[in-house]
Amino acid sequence: MAAPWRVTSLPQGRRFDWSNLGVRVLSAAVLVPAVLFAVWTGAGLYLVLISVAVALLALEWGGMSAPRAPLRVAVTVTAFVLAGVFTAYNGHETLGWTIAAVGALTAALVARGVSERPADAALGVIYIGIPCLCLIWLRAMPQGAWWTFMLLAITWSADIAAYAVGNALKGPKLWPRFSPNKTWSGFLGGLAAAMIAAVLMAAAPAFELRLAAAVIIGLTGGLATMGGDLVESMLKRRFGVKDSGDLIPGHGGLLDRVDGLMFAVVAIAIARLVNHLGWDH
Repeated sequence: MAAPWRVTSLPQGRRFDWSNLGVRVLSAAVLVPAVLFAVWTGAGLYLVLISVAVALLALEWGGMSAPRAPLRVAVTVTAFVLAGVFTAYNGHETLGWTIAAVGALTAALVARGVSERPADAALGVIYIGIPCLCLIWLRAMPQGAWWTFMLLAITWSADIAAYAVGNALKGPKLWPRFSPNKTWSGFLGGLAAAMIAAVLMAAAPAFELRLAAAVIIGLTGGLATMGGDLVESMLKRRFGVKDSGDLIPGHGGLLDRVDGLMFAVVAIAIARLVNHLGWDH
């Protein structure tokens, strides 16, 4: 029986990889416009984007958590997350969340005997399902496209600034036990960029959000983005892998790319709900 929490040895912090920067930029140049277009058009294309992401994320999760039977776990996670997503998309949010909860329990049963920790399959449904349900709900709300754009602006700005500032200024490590390359300078730079991005989005005349509220949302979203990145690092150490996959050149797997987004969307969905109930009016 494996230990309940396994942490592998960590490599030493890397120097800035300029050769990898070009690959990252090229990947972003292809993916970012596609994502923005799907968000703006909404409806079917947005649902297709999330559905494809769910399948890819589940494949990576199955490969990490159940290497002896990755496809079995991946198919189970995909089926229940998509069932919840499609149900929520059709206006039955409560039922969608219920399906995801039942799916988590079912995934654990399916994974018994093929995974060292069957609960990891259940965690996969929760870890992937909750952000996807929040993405569906956020886009469906009034001004949903603007709120989703702000989510993307916050997470992308936080990621880019943390990466650039951290490598440029270096300094004390943020949490070397789990992520030897992250620094306090990168953390603070990412938070500042997240707040600036939120304020710039709120300044758009068509976006009905006060600048003071945007600062708070940017800070919250930035913290969630950094937290998601750290949690992903912890999970990879637990499963003994360096990257979740190799789908995106220069970035690793899709989980490696959207780890911060998966936490930030939950935080911003909560902020949107509070705003919808009367805050900032």
